[in-house]
Amino acid sequence: MDILVIGANGTTGKLVIDKLAKRNRYYARGMVRSEDQTQGIEQLGGLPVIGDLEGEFSSAYDEVDAVIFAAGSGGHTGPDKTKSVDEEGAMKAIDIAVEKGISKFVMLSAIAADEPSVLDLDENMQIYYEAKKNADQYLINSGLNYTIIRPGLLTNEKGTGKIRAAEKLSDRQGEITREDVADVLVASLEHPNLNNRIVEILNDETDMMTALNRA
Repeated sequence: MDILVIGANGTTGKLVIDKLAKRNRYYARGMVRSEDQTQGIEQLGGLPVIGDLEGEFSSAYDEVDAVIFAAGSGGHTGPDKTKSVDEEGAMKAIDIAVEKGISKFVMLSAIAADEPSVLDLDENMQIYYEAKKNADQYLINSGLNYTIIRPGLLTNEKGTGKIRAAEKLSDRQGEITREDVADVLVASLEHPNLNNRIVEILNDETDMMTALNRA
């Protein structure tokens, strides 16, 4: 199965490429914006493809079966970039997936993206959450087979393999490692319980696959 990872040069995206490349059943294609980012994807065992969410990138979907969207404008950009990448870029990625007949679209979102009012957010984060909310809803309405993964606060610690997962977690306090998020994104490609589902995740004490089975 050929998987296109959009946002492959990001911290979580690189982890996804690495995990896909280590599984014999997947062929990882990492979408990056420039030639100088291709070497890093190759070193992880993926095939780099050039594409810009703010430009043209439909050719990145050639021979692709499924998509993992892990792109983001980053925490230091302004509202225009957030809307352009996190919302409009995601919507373009979804439109191309529909056009190309992609079998599965996995979206990396954010915990409580559908109801950001429950969180104490500053103005910049409110814009980010609004973008995520709109992109998620666009995916839901697209007709694609989707999984939307909504992690809590991300950390760069080593993955634990233990999480709690639900469509809406009753307690949204906590963190989750990027490595664990990457594992869940990869698992979402073929996990039957995650088709056309939204799942919030945080680190906890339950084995990851058990938690996903119960979500």
